Amino acid sequence: MAKDPKPENGRAPGGTSRGGSGSSSAGQRPGGVPGKGAGGRSSTSTGPQGKGPGGKGRTRPPANVVTQQKPWGLIAGAVAVAVFAAAILTYAVVQVNRSNANQVTSVDQIADLQSYDYAAGQEHVGTPVTYTETPPVGGPHDLEWADCTGTVYDVDIRHENAVHSMEHGAVWITYDPDTISDEDLSTLEDMVEGRSGLMLSPYAGLGSTISLQSWNHQLAVDSASDERVQQFADFLTFNSDVEGAYPEVGASCENPTFISEPLVVGDGSRAGSSAAVPTDAATTPTESTESGTSTP
Repeated sequence: MAKDPKPENGRAPGGTSRGGSGSSSAGQRPGGVPGKGAGGRSSTSTGPQGKGPGGKGRTRPPANVVTQQKPWGLIAGAVAVAVFAAAILTYAVVQVNRSNANQVTSVDQIADLQSYDYAAGQEHVGTPVTYTETPPVGGPHDLEWADCTGTVYDVDIRHENAVHSMEHGAVWITYDPDTISDEDLSTLEDMVEGRSGLMLSPYAGLGSTISLQSWNHQLAVDSASDERVQQFADFLTFNSDVEGAYPEVGASCENPTFISEPLVVGDGSRAGSSAAVPTDAATTPTESTESGTSTP
């Protein structure tokens, strides 16, 4: 018996598709071209330029073109910061150079400084001492030293006690209370206060407005703004490497009793006359000047 022919491509016998229509599926022509409906029109209709049916569809808005702006504000700020930093650095370098230019490495670099030759081992005495220099720069002195921990005195402290402080490495700054200006006095007070190894006091009858003393060294100036004031204080405070430097390296500058009850010119020694401790050291000073050496 003959068999029925097998349908091809899902078509039923007789050439009709299973969908019940003789047209190609999805209204397309062979090859994927859209088919036409009745009257030859395309089954999908669009308006001009991709609009919907009848040309009434919405058009796509034009894309916004954004031009990238350069961050001028940030650039200007960065430049300003760089200029400011450079200015600060330049100022710091200038200040350091200026400070280094004012530093000294020997007493010979401090103009008009006077040097003496009081030997170590001066005797301790409880009686008044008549000193050759005014103010004194060495020699016999009281057993008690004046506090020299950056101490500002408003009284003419007893000279014998001040000399003992210089033996310990202190710089004693004195001023004439009758001639010094308020500004100069304030400058000296600011420089001395709280700085170990310095002490400041008025000195009646001083031959200059200001005089600075360390053991075996002295400098007289007319103004606290004189750069030699700072040079003297910086170089000679506790400087044991200087020729003729203070004898008692490492000795204390502290004496709280003298701060609370300072001895002044005319007072007797707190230790009394029995405090004398004789030594075999010479006490005769030798003054050195730029023009030579002389013995008074």
